[in-house]
Amino acid sequence: MENNNFIFTAIVHKEEDMFVAECPEVGTVSQGYTIEEAIKNLKEATELYLEEFPVKAEAKPIMTVFEVKEHVKDPEVIRT
Repeated sequence: MENNNFIFTAIVHKEEDMFVAECPEVGTVSQGYTIEEAIKNLKEATELYLEEFPVKAEAKPIMTVFEVKEHVKDPEVIRT
């Protein structure tokens, strides 16, 4: 059996005291107390997912950033 390795994207953000990591190509999500732990757990979750739902071709997402204006409803809000 041929061994294929795929490269996927990990998007990480902090929620309270945990880091949440998501793989947008397949939709897997995991978490950890550190970024490294969250990514390690995401890799494991993605490997388990791919055992059931194999990928036929390497996915290549487009990553970019965009800016939005900040809107404050209450002018008395103090920004930090």
